[in-house]
Amino acid sequence: MRREDPPLPIRYPVQLTIMLRAGIVGLPNVGKSTLFNAVTRTRKAEAANYPFCTIDPNVGIVTVPDARLAVLQGIAKTAVVIPAAIEFVDIAGLVKGASQGEGLGNKFLTHIREVDAIVQVVRCFEDEDVHHVSGTVDPVRDIEVINTELMLADLESVTKKRERVSKDAKRGDKEAAAEDAVLAKLIEALEAGRPALTVPLSPEERAISRQFFLLSDKPTIFACNVKDTDLAAADTNPHVLKVRDYVKTHLSCEAVVISAQIESELIDLSPEEGEAFLKELGVQESGVGALIRATYHLLGLHTYFTAGEKEVRAWTIHHGDTAPKAAGVIHSDFERGFIKAETVAYDDLVACGSVAQAREKGLYRMEGKEYVVNDGDVLLFKFNV
Repeated sequence: MRREDPPLPIRYPVQLTIMLRAGIVGLPNVGKSTLFNAVTRTRKAEAANYPFCTIDPNVGIVTVPDARLAVLQGIAKTAVVIPAAIEFVDIAGLVKGASQGEGLGNKFLTHIREVDAIVQVVRCFEDEDVHHVSGTVDPVRDIEVINTELMLADLESVTKKRERVSKDAKRGDKEAAAEDAVLAKLIEALEAGRPALTVPLSPEERAISRQFFLLSDKPTIFACNVKDTDLAAADTNPHVLKVRDYVKTHLSCEAVVISAQIESELIDLSPEEGEAFLKELGVQESGVGALIRATYHLLGLHTYFTAGEKEVRAWTIHHGDTAPKAAGVIHSDFERGFIKAETVAYDDLVACGSVAQAREKGLYRMEGKEYVVNDGDVLLFKFNV
């Protein structure tokens, strides 16, 4: 196969490497279930114009879009490509008072505790035919309703925790004293209406805070759900502008724009038909691709690749992981018996066209245990157990 030849068709094996669970949350009737169906390309979640049509969470596996895989496939001359994946969970809608059990509050909060990141869907469209639980459309109010319930649940949790910890701290327990200091900071912020995620903590304090599994401490991205006719001009949508300004200023988070309505229509279309449909609407991308990528990077995750005749595969690691840690994602034996990593940067490999050419040009390197893996590295591990 020459470099200019089109890549072989990509086949996705059933077995995917999953490191992240993202929960899709929001008030009732904001488009959560429709978005879940669109992201997962299924119709598993019931989408209806009444509150709480989702009770038990729906779960779907979503591959992370990465154009580099097809390029590596052509270089490696393989028919098998395995992308990275995210598990999305469609969680029941929340209403004011959920922290006290209103609506499906207890179930909602339990399900949020079990995910790594939150995708909070915010309604940014007007439609008299779609009921809003509060009667009017106000995305910032909706965000504050959800965040308030998360913070109230957290405040109750950390207050009880501190009552237990402070006794040990007074007796001179150093570990308890460290926990007590962190809990004091969290309580002060939560009482002031600031989520745990925004509390300035040292790396050591942040590690302690994670042990409390707080709801408002989970990395969050906001999905502004707009009507199909508004997607092309989303940057001028007043609701979207309000959300972007609010989450950046108050929550240090980002927002992406999606149209659950468009996504639901794309489910049954071929890629070619979908591309033509989006072109008619005046948009390049539906928004789900951007949402998946943003969610993938929300936790500071990186991708490295292994590439050979057997398969090309994307592996997920955390920012700052060393070569042995990255090897352990494949198998614990790789990390335990790590010797070295043969590596070449993706851009260098593509420019050279083959590993042999990259090696000739001195771009194919041997790295040891201290090497920090970069996003896009193509690796081959040597190990001995």
